[in-house]
Amino acid sequence: MRIAALYDIHGNLPALEAVMAEVREAGVDRVVVGGDVLPGPMPRETLAYLQDLELPVSFLRGNGDRAVLETLRGVASTALPEAVQGLVRWTVGELGAEHEQLLASWPPRLELEVTGLGTVLFCHATPRSDTEIFTRLTPEERLRPIFAGVAAPLVICGHTHMPFDRQVGVTRVVNAGSVGMPFGHRGASWLLLGPEVEPRRTAYDGELAAERVRATSYPQAAEFAATNILEPPSEEAMLERLGAAELQG
Repeated sequence: MRIAALYDIHGNLPALEAVMAEVREAGVDRVVVGGDVLPGPMPRETLAYLQDLELPVSFLRGNGDRAVLETLRGVASTALPEAVQGLVRWTVGELGAEHEQLLASWPPRLELEVTGLGTVLFCHATPRSDTEIFTRLTPEERLRPIFAGVAAPLVICGHTHMPFDRQVGVTRVVNAGSVGMPFGHRGASWLLLGPEVEPRRTAYDGELAAERVRATSYPQAAEFAATNILEPPSEEAMLERLGAAELQG
């Protein structure tokens, strides 16, 4: 089985559409959506697009999806900054009761057998948390306790929106990057799995995508178009920013 691993879409439908054009050409057997489909500027449309795919799709629940689910259930997360809570509330206003059932059905982790790679564990951030932050620079000794109990030889994660491929003890850990909110480059990052681990970056029309985002009522539409599509922040800046929150989720 060959798998396309798509993480951190964040309601960026134009990026997802571009990625799926390449996924179809790659002849994959299944798509794994590794969390944080939400929040973002086109939540309802993005969920509908994923549900209507002709390929089998497995979903994981990321911290953003969890925050939306909790708010749908009337439990606002006080752990989120007010600005992010506002985005979550707007997202909830775009969804319906059927979306609560959908999000509730997504597990936090998933194991699948992948041709040439064996058992692969998919999680959003780390195997034990959907919020823990680590990067390619995090010292291995800090990560060994997190991955010590993982039997799968390969773990695929996301959450930090920056791809990497590193070893933690006996476990290979690969970050898929982000489809919808990449750091360090324009375009959409994802992984093609089987028989190798193949990082992919899909270019798409940023100007047209930015125009579509700005046409939504998303509270931060202009900022999303500018900083998540047209000119993403540098990897260096994000590594410094995320380093301060390392493994505190």
